[in-house]
Amino acid sequence: MRPRYRELAKGQTSFAGHIGTFLDFRQNAMHILSPIQERAEWAFFTNGDDVEVQKLWAKEQGLAARTSMGDILKAQIEHHRADVLYNMDTTGWKSEFIRSLPGCLKAVIAWHAVPVLNDVVFSDYDLVVNNFPAVAAAIAKQGVRIDYFSPAYDPEMAPYAAREDRPIDLIFVGGYTRHHSQRAAILETMSKLGRRYHVAFHLDRSRLCALAESPIGRVLPLAKHRRPADVMAVARDPVFGRDYYAALSTAKIVFNGAIDMSGPDRGNMRCFETMGVGAMLLSDDGGYPEGMTDGETLAIYKSADHAVELVEAFLNNPARRLDLARKGHDMVSKRYSKQAQWARFEQLAASI
Repeated sequence: MRPRYRELAKGQTSFAGHIGTFLDFRQNAMHILSPIQERAEWAFFTNGDDVEVQKLWAKEQGLAARTSMGDILKAQIEHHRADVLYNMDTTGWKSEFIRSLPGCLKAVIAWHAVPVLNDVVFSDYDLVVNNFPAVAAAIAKQGVRIDYFSPAYDPEMAPYAAREDRPIDLIFVGGYTRHHSQRAAILETMSKLGRRYHVAFHLDRSRLCALAESPIGRVLPLAKHRRPADVMAVARDPVFGRDYYAALSTAKIVFNGAIDMSGPDRGNMRCFETMGVGAMLLSDDGGYPEGMTDGETLAIYKSADHAVELVEAFLNNPARRLDLARKGHDMVSKRYSKQAQWARFEQLAASI
């Protein structure tokens, strides 16, 4: 769990207090369904891989301290008498566990939006959902029922979208690793804009990268794991939750780039989040969800050099940039609302 969330949850002594803090933090809020965010009494949410929080629930319910994480989650399902389980962590729970879930469940639905993993048995689920058609098609080949489902605009983004003072010209938030050569190469090109503009990359670097850039690592043969000088010059600490919203809202333009394994699909959470906070989205070529249209609600680049050209063009034409940003926000807040997301989920669950 993110250190920032742990810091915010320090004073909490109950399971409900921890979960409330997490939901207020807004981490992954675009994926969390509205009854959870609205604290509906009939809806239950937990982070099943959070040992501290899960053990706290078990203690409150009088379960033995040695109760396993899997048995705690099963107990939560039975205690809540849930009839639908929505699992957003398919890699965290083995097939044996999914097959042994309590009988009160009428439907087990999973979100899975990354290329197929060999250790995930999708046939254990009644339905798998995502908003990436190519990934969906690959999963469907396994004889699994799959359907389209999308992230949704978080209403808590509204005050961030209303911000007019945006001192950062270009921002990127995400992972940087040489393993994803496509993204690394374009980030290295874009970072050179930091010589002339106010650029900030909030990068989540690997442990090996952190070691290579440390004083000790500087004397070790780890040069290939260090980030280039231009990248380091614009690098900032990673941000999550509301801190992430705040960082995006400081930017005129938010840069988005797919990792190597993403295939032709686009429309990752950063697209929704960028539009949600009212920044202009500059993203790479590919297949986007409905409403995300080049020249209308975002700008699409074809190459690193093209991306640089577009950044400079939009910074020199603030009226055009602001128009794209406004239309992007209007589109995502209406077409991808929490109400629409929940209505779609109800429809999917009822069809099982």
